[in-house]
Amino acid sequence: MERLQHDMIFINLPVSDLAASKSFYAGLGFKENEIFRDEHTASFKVSDVIVVMLLETERFNSFSTRPAVDPGGAREMLNCLSVSSVEDADELVRRATEFGGTVTRELAAEGPMYGGAFDDPDGHGWELMYFDPEALAQMQAEAGQ
Repeated sequence: MERLQHDMIFINLPVSDLAASKSFYAGLGFKENEIFRDEHTASFKVSDVIVVMLLETERFNSFSTRPAVDPGGAREMLNCLSVSSVEDADELVRRATEFGGTVTRELAAEGPMYGGAFDDPDGHGWELMYFDPEALAQMQAEAGQ
């Protein structure tokens, strides 16, 4: 079966305090998108193909018949962002803690990978992963990719 093409991903997150969430994501260095927003939502460009949509919980719930999970409750999802270097991982975690996030897994090396994890102010989980490009190329060659 042929793989369908997907050009972008929009990660929709329910938030309890839109202003605090906007401050957090701006503090991470993500650029606010002035197009996809209104008084109940905000949008941040993570990369050319990744957008984080922040929706006040009531607005978020209007998109589904299932309610949003409670902040701090069961983990619904864990998003993982790749970073370009160990230093970028360190800096992103520093920014996350400075702007109201909580480290949930300390940064550490694990073989050719380096990463950690943090929650935003509403408890949405973010992992960071740096993978040594030489080790990745070797693994891809061994797998025939």
